[in-house]
Amino acid sequence: MLSDAVKQQIQQAYSQFLNNKGLKARYGQKLMIAEIARTLGGIELNEEGERESRGQVCVVEAGTGTGKTVGYLLPALLIAKALGKKLVVSTATVALQEQVVYKDLPDLKRHSELSFSFTLAKGRGRYVCLSKLDSLLTDVRDGMDPTRPLYEDELPSVDERAVKIYDSMVDALAANRWDGERDSWPDGVENEDWQRVTTDHRQCTGRRCSNVSVCSFFRAREALHTADCIVTNHDLVLSDLALGGGAILPSPEDSIYVFDEGHQLPTKALNHFAHHSRVIGTVRWLDQCNKALGTMLGHISGAGDVDRFAEQLPAALMDCKQRLEELHPTLDALAQEVALDDRQSHYRFPGGLLPDALQLPSVELHRGFDRLADLLEKMLAEVSDSMEDRHCPVPKVDLEQHYPVLGTWQARAEANRELWCSYATPDDKDQVPRARWLTPVEFGSGIDIEVCSSPILAAGTLAKSLWFRCCGAVVTSATLAALGRFDRFQMRAGTPPDSHYAQMPSPFDFSQGILSVPACAVEAGDAVNHTRSLVEHLPELLDPSEATLVLFSSRRQMLDVYDQLPTDWRERTLVQGDKSKQAMLDLHRERVDQGDGSVLFGLASFAEGVDLPGDYCRHVVIAKLPFSVPDDPIEAALAEWIEARGGNAFMEITVPDASLRLVQACGRLLRSETDTGKITLLDRRVVTKRYGKAILNSLPPFKQVIQ
Repeated sequence: MLSDAVKQQIQQAYSQFLNNKGLKARYGQKLMIAEIARTLGGIELNEEGERESRGQVCVVEAGTGTGKTVGYLLPALLIAKALGKKLVVSTATVALQEQVVYKDLPDLKRHSELSFSFTLAKGRGRYVCLSKLDSLLTDVRDGMDPTRPLYEDELPSVDERAVKIYDSMVDALAANRWDGERDSWPDGVENEDWQRVTTDHRQCTGRRCSNVSVCSFFRAREALHTADCIVTNHDLVLSDLALGGGAILPSPEDSIYVFDEGHQLPTKALNHFAHHSRVIGTVRWLDQCNKALGTMLGHISGAGDVDRFAEQLPAALMDCKQRLEELHPTLDALAQEVALDDRQSHYRFPGGLLPDALQLPSVELHRGFDRLADLLEKMLAEVSDSMEDRHCPVPKVDLEQHYPVLGTWQARAEANRELWCSYATPDDKDQVPRARWLTPVEFGSGIDIEVCSSPILAAGTLAKSLWFRCCGAVVTSATLAALGRFDRFQMRAGTPPDSHYAQMPSPFDFSQGILSVPACAVEAGDAVNHTRSLVEHLPELLDPSEATLVLFSSRRQMLDVYDQLPTDWRERTLVQGDKSKQAMLDLHRERVDQGDGSVLFGLASFAEGVDLPGDYCRHVVIAKLPFSVPDDPIEAALAEWIEARGGNAFMEITVPDASLRLVQACGRLLRSETDTGKITLLDRRVVTKRYGKAILNSLPPFKQVIQ
């Protein structure tokens, strides 16, 4: 139970923080601190430091203005230290991650006068790999050497601009002006340029690497052992859990987690445990591996037993290639059905069940890629061991050069093995099924087929690997409850039944905002009529001198409306896709600062996380209720499963999801306690349909004007 000493320490630290900053206590923030302290303070450990109590998960909805970062950091830090555990703060975005590390934690430490240490944890992909950087620059310089004969496919594909960046990186690392982390590179790095000089755990030789003593990634990792608080992101937490927990971050049993932006955790988990592979792309990759194998063996032959496994590799590569080529016509015939229906972009297998023509080939492909992945794993092990063998006849530099290539091959073979395993293995009737589907994608001048598989819920995986293992956890976000209940989040995230759920009151006066459904609004179910209505009435609803955000659920409708607007309105409207999101927001703010009106046309990504306080957004227009895209294969499979169990998917899934997205969209209006403005919803279904009242009641208490 929460000891009086820790309770008093929390209270004193909070008072000290407020006094030093000259702030008054926020009611919602005080309630949040108390709720988290009660939950985490109830954790009981045995003599071995293992949790033996239950009810250790706290789910807190706290809207903008609550001050939720201090609300969770203060009690979680002190209770984690009292229990002898690490506090792992996880966010959904790098931007929030850096805000917590560089702003919120230093601010709390300075003004609360508490003593604690903290550090930032990012994945390998955010750090430069010095070995790959050196190797790339060496290849470039060799390519410039006219005395060295090169085959065409050996010529470096790096342009002069990129070479200058890489040379600058080497100089900055040597002069200790750069820590090797992508986000701290002063000029930013394009993704294509960065991918050439970073690595992942499959390609990294770890402690065997010649550059390990100056490795940016391992230097950053050393701080994790001593820090009281580790700030990371959802993807890295999920990667660590997939490796068994404790491989990258502290083990779940030794951690108290805080998931900020926690509403994104279930979706992140689904993406993490999904499998995808393109048929033609994989066929070509297998062929390229077979052709490149001889050159590779010319450098690493003689390293342990690598030759014994390499001898079997061509047959394994060609077996997988042949089976994919034989299966392609069957998959292509199914994918052709998508081309005949412009409303769909995927072919989904109903109930996740495969036709007989796919069942046996899937089993054979699983076996083929299983053999291939196993051979590559054994070759990797031989190369890895040889790097530590002083008597190995192969130079270590050659082993280090080819280890990442083998690691990439093995990772891709393993990904295909997992995909085809999910197709070859029927779902257990007592468990939640998987969604399985095909997506036609452009590939050169033709079409490739992406074969996909994903769980329809992340609940089981998160429950098993996270919630029931962790010492304690807090999940917080501005939007966790749907229709006033946490049922939706619990179903998708799998939080234990004995978790604590709470909604914190907002400090905002929502009567300063008006929610309007005007008489001109029509039902958005009829897309043609709805678009025509938007084109006709938007100009009369908008103030040309005002800053407005117009949110659409469909890119096609957004572009159709824009194209049909009068010229003067098109000139003051910025459309998502024409520029980057940040460039659009910067130009929008610039126009407002100059005293001009500005209109932003945006999709779902503008309905969440966009902060336009005050005059930067006085009017939010929501074109239609944000129901999920009809052809989303995971959502369709989830709805199908609910219906098969006797449920009502529309009321259990579609309406709560739309309600949550609508709350997020409405949250773009009031961003501070002094903001005022208006929200206009141009979808009359919120009035005419029986679910409309429940959706309206779930919104913040704006003044409602329904005509």
